[in-house]
Amino acid sequence: MNDLPLADLDAFTAVARERNFRAAARLRGVSASSLSEALRRLELRLGVRLLNRTTRSVTLTEAGEQLLERLSPALSEVAAALDQVGSFRDSATGTLRLNVATIVARVVLPGIIADFLHLYPGITLEVIAEDNFIDVLAAGFDAGVRYGEMLEKDMIAVPIGPRRQRFVIAASPAYLEAHGEPQHPRDILDHACIRHRFASGRVAPWEFERGGETVRLSPRARITANTLEVEIGAAIAGLGIIATFEEFVGPAIDRGELVPILEDWMPDFPGPYLYYASRRHMPPPLMAFVDFLKALPRP
Repeated sequence: MNDLPLADLDAFTAVARERNFRAAARLRGVSASSLSEALRRLELRLGVRLLNRTTRSVTLTEAGEQLLERLSPALSEVAAALDQVGSFRDSATGTLRLNVATIVARVVLPGIIADFLHLYPGITLEVIAEDNFIDVLAAGFDAGVRYGEMLEKDMIAVPIGPRRQRFVIAASPAYLEAHGEPQHPRDILDHACIRHRFASGRVAPWEFERGGETVRLSPRARITANTLEVEIGAAIAGLGIIATFEEFVGPAIDRGELVPILEDWMPDFPGPYLYYASRRHMPPPLMAFVDFLKALPRP
């Protein structure tokens, strides 16, 4: 009996409380015949009569009274549970889980999330920063933030943060004075470099582009690290050439601690995107965040 249709039990409860099929049907917004059919199915499944029906009255049998007594609190709990789920649909409450690239966590989100969370006080935010591309849904996230070349083709993408960014190649004045300034990307092969290792273990090559010519290099690393502070500190100390996002080294360049080199070889590229699987049945926190991003002025 564990597979009794909940709708049929609800129909029995409605008729039993009203003692009238038409009155129960009006309350439920259905036809009296549909309630009668639901009661017929339920009694057939249980093998016992629940209601005594005449042309003038509906009364409960002893079995019906016992069932109604036990069902009422249980159905009230079900209704409360469904209302609670409905509140997630109708109001922006709950947890928004994002998996984002490190650059996004450091540079983009801090300027966005404060206004978003002030606007939606019922939303809590969980952010995991990593540079590997993962299946965000399988990992329990609502959405991810990555760059265009790392987006799955079947994902929906919404721009977030700056729409153009670029990498910068830089070194300290002391390093350039001691070792000379590279004039072509291939000159870097003769220099000490500071490379970044991703959590996956991958050390990405450095890419340069100018006038339709593209150069990809894996220069010799004097230092390899997975911590930005170590990498920038080493570059400032004159230990080698660094390649990273302009946002990361911009302050050191402004202070004169680092000098950009080969700037005409470093074109900009499209900024990051928030991506998610489907517009259907979006969690309210994610829907609120997407709407919030779309309403922001384009940087």
